[in-house]
Amino acid sequence: MMMLMLAWKNIWRNKKRSFIILTATALGLAGGLFSIGVMTGMYESMVDSAINRELGNIQLHTVEYKKDQLISQYLPNVDTIVAVLRSLPDVRSYTEHSMIEGMASSATTAAGVTIVGIDPDQEQTVTAVSTSLIEGSYLEKKNTVVVGKKLVDKLRLKLHSRLVISFSGLDGNIIYGAFRIGGIFKTAASTFDGTNIFVRRADMSNLLGHDAPIHEIVVRTKDQFALTATQQAIQQAVPSSVIVETWREISPELKLTADSTDITNEVFLGIILFALLFGLTNTLLMSVLDRVRDFGILLAVGMYRTRLFTMIILESLFLSFSGGIIGVIIGWAVTQYFKTHGIDLSTLSEGLSSYGIPSILYPYIKASLYVSLTVMMVLTSIIAALYPALKAIRLKPVEAIRTIG
Repeated sequence: MMMLMLAWKNIWRNKKRSFIILTATALGLAGGLFSIGVMTGMYESMVDSAINRELGNIQLHTVEYKKDQLISQYLPNVDTIVAVLRSLPDVRSYTEHSMIEGMASSATTAAGVTIVGIDPDQEQTVTAVSTSLIEGSYLEKKNTVVVGKKLVDKLRLKLHSRLVISFSGLDGNIIYGAFRIGGIFKTAASTFDGTNIFVRRADMSNLLGHDAPIHEIVVRTKDQFALTATQQAIQQAVPSSVIVETWREISPELKLTADSTDITNEVFLGIILFALLFGLTNTLLMSVLDRVRDFGILLAVGMYRTRLFTMIILESLFLSFSGGIIGVIIGWAVTQYFKTHGIDLSTLSEGLSSYGIPSILYPYIKASLYVSLTVMMVLTSIIAALYPALKAIRLKPVEAIRTIG
């Protein structure tokens, strides 16, 4: 206890010097934590946005469809698959997609698109397209389509404009269908908005002359931690020609983003602490040089060098943690504020949408980061104190006492 009190008093012998290093540590960590919160929020929003927009938690396709994406490569025994999904307790909801590659044409231009036949009510329980509408309604009428804002602009159309879609049927003949744009949506991903058209599956069946085939089933689970178990349960119950994949397998780039978030944040935090280490070392070294005569007296009266070494280590810990705690509180408070109110990046929405990043970001710091921060701060404090402490314990008492303070 005496050693702790002595170390605490020593760091305040030069209040100005200690205050400067405390301020630098606090501001550095506060800024670092907020930056990490922004990066984590950005990564998390990219993943969540993709899952809510199109990926879901689990998807089912035929093995052949994953390779070629042809209209003839539809799922077999859909009723049986649906029965399996309904029987699993961890499946929250699912939706069936008829997905056909085709063309969308206006009076002036055309574009390649993916025509997605859906059940509107079922779709709303799985994806967020219905909540992304900026104009019109969500397939409330027959022979209407919901189109992305980017595609509407590309085709030079607007709400209620006439749109012609064309695609190759199961028999190879080209099928044409005239629709009205009933709704326009805008998501965080401009690529998705520019390539997808949503239509009632019943309207697609009318064009085909038979029930529209199901090429994809998107599943939402109740628990993210049960994702792998649910995937395995579905795979065991469906035909071998059907492949069951989680969003991590469907979108490996998002998996990489999600998996690298913690490592990236810890490296970033490590760089900040590494920069602070030099300031802390300099402060401690100056403190040691100021007290050479005092250390000489302590050593002369019998103080163990190990205790002197420990005292300087404690001074380093007190300095770093005093500033660190203040910095963590500031960083946490600022992050929590923007986590509630969000950061409006709408001026950058055009560029962000290319990467599927929403224009409103909500910073977020994982609790595990604070544990890593504590460990890193302890290591930084010890490393920073090593040279000053070694210099102190190598002093010769007689020479140190003669030093003019």
